[in-house]
Amino acid sequence: MSLQAEAAQNTHLSAPDSPRVLVIGGGPVGIRAAQNLTRAGIATTVLSDEVLPPYNRVRLTPLLGGDAQFGDIAFGDLPTDKTLFNLQLGQRVARINREQKQVVTADGTLWSYDRLVMATGSRAFLPGIPGRELSGVYRFRSADDASALLARSFSARKVAVIGGGLLGLEAARGMRRRQCAVTVVEHESHLMPRQLDKEGGAKLANDIKTLGVDVRTGVAVREITGTHKVNGLLLSDGTKIECDTVIICTGIRANIDLARDTRLAFNHGIIVNDQMQTSDPDIFAVGECAEHNGQLQGLVGPGYAQAEVAAQVIAGKNAAFSGAKPATKLKVIGAEVFSAGEIEQLDVRPNVASHTWRDDSGYRRIFVERGKLVGAVAVGDWEQTSRVQDAIQNGATVYPWMLFRFRKQGLLWIEAEEAPDALPDTATLCNCTGVTCGQVRVAIAGGCTTPDAVSVETGASTVCGTCRPQIAEMIEAGAKPEPIPLWKPVLGLSALALLLAAYPFLAGHIPLPTSYDADSLRDWLWRDNIVKQWSGFILLGITLAAFTIGLRKRLRFMDKLGGFNSWRMVHNGIGLAAIAGFAAHTGLNLGSGWNMALAVSFLGTTLIGAVAGLATGGDHELRARGVGSSRKPPRKLPTWVHILLLWPLPALLLFHVLASYAF
Repeated sequence: MSLQAEAAQNTHLSAPDSPRVLVIGGGPVGIRAAQNLTRAGIATTVLSDEVLPPYNRVRLTPLLGGDAQFGDIAFGDLPTDKTLFNLQLGQRVARINREQKQVVTADGTLWSYDRLVMATGSRAFLPGIPGRELSGVYRFRSADDASALLARSFSARKVAVIGGGLLGLEAARGMRRRQCAVTVVEHESHLMPRQLDKEGGAKLANDIKTLGVDVRTGVAVREITGTHKVNGLLLSDGTKIECDTVIICTGIRANIDLARDTRLAFNHGIIVNDQMQTSDPDIFAVGECAEHNGQLQGLVGPGYAQAEVAAQVIAGKNAAFSGAKPATKLKVIGAEVFSAGEIEQLDVRPNVASHTWRDDSGYRRIFVERGKLVGAVAVGDWEQTSRVQDAIQNGATVYPWMLFRFRKQGLLWIEAEEAPDALPDTATLCNCTGVTCGQVRVAIAGGCTTPDAVSVETGASTVCGTCRPQIAEMIEAGAKPEPIPLWKPVLGLSALALLLAAYPFLAGHIPLPTSYDADSLRDWLWRDNIVKQWSGFILLGITLAAFTIGLRKRLRFMDKLGGFNSWRMVHNGIGLAAIAGFAAHTGLNLGSGWNMALAVSFLGTTLIGAVAGLATGGDHELRARGVGSSRKPPRKLPTWVHILLLWPLPALLLFHVLASYAF
């Protein structure tokens, strides 16, 4: 036996009461299985046939496009305890000896095991197209493929991608980023036929064309032409596409050769039960190579769930994989794409009704079977995708008013309900890894205060990273709210404004003197017509200043005069000045008729504005007591009421000024 194998066995001997576990495959799912096993205190050895350290395959496109280096896509959270985790690179497994419980690698090394986890993944499927052996034909499946295409991109000018699925479109995106002219050829009637319906595929094609990628659908490739190297594609309709590089992305096939040679039960994949055990109970299979209830899982999220089940079963716990409905959420060449459910089948299944919403920004379609949500597709941004996916997984009921809202607005639920901190624990937050909102909340409660810490603890945002903002928002919502700057002055000024604005309603107006007194301030303010005009115009100016403050976001030059916190204090000061001006002009007398309407509107606006100021200054205390959230702060409702009450004021003011001069 080699020194390498002896070292591996010595590693296992450090935990005599634990089973010795071998994992075949260093892809994302194999590594996840090893991580779960080591967390359970089980010594695990990973045999990877690649010489590169484990990496994130979903992020191969940034590597190809030049936006990332290999270090950026390599897994950075591998177990550091060498007594439990042993990663062996460049170890291709040649055969498995089930009777002796040994694995033999290509160099003849023997690796003993008590439990074996097969995470052999899948390989790119190459159809029998004539010319596929020519120079200039590539695949896009691994880091080696990405490196070869990266080198090719310096000389490539015209690239043809065969296959309009996820891999094909990602390859097209990467080569387009390298300034190549790219054409995608898909033999089905539309792009992403496994995930999208025809209209969704057409919408995606239009979005992609605007980015400079040509798309040909509904036509097959008859031949890759050229003598020694590629010069074009001959299509089934007789047309030819000139190109110097061809990338074949026509799907994947499960790697089942080892299982077949080992005489494990297999079909399209290695057949497993709910505990992820193969026909040999000591051998498990997870990820793209595993077939559960006749289904192959082609996404990493379900693979991670399978890896967790296998690790728990090996650790002696009860666990079962119940399956997962297909779900995809990602950016395809810059376009947001979402798909959940078995779309191909739902489109033709009886008793399934579909409802569609579309506008210039996007396309959405939902599938309802006997009142239950069973599928959805979308091209374009849709904030409700996490909740839609959770509803599909749980067979949630769709009520008539929800269908009406969807057809009119493209929303199943009121938009304000969609903050991540408002989603149920069962809702999937990270589609790539299958991590739920509940798992993220547990991690936050356990002390994870940054998105990176949550990613290490749960695996969320470790694949494509699109859920990172939602994680940050959940951390903010779960953390102790921080007070706003200058919150004490804001509270004090708002409380004073509230008392002054409420005074006329509670105590009435300031009475006039019973007899004329030339030295009386009240007589001078409220009986001298010239003074009344001046106080009225000053109050009008203060009111206009308040309106100008409200337009601060529109008047960008005002940003140079101070930050938001400074302008908030100015706003409070203007509110107090307005009440003082009102008192000087009217003596807090509400008057009658239209004058009363103006006074009530003015004071009501100020009163609600003061309430909004109190909610702003006390935001941290209110949210700490469960009033409001980061997405729905306590000030939101009074602020909107304050803004709405402002609208009648200009018309009432104009009527008041005109009436005063007319009479």
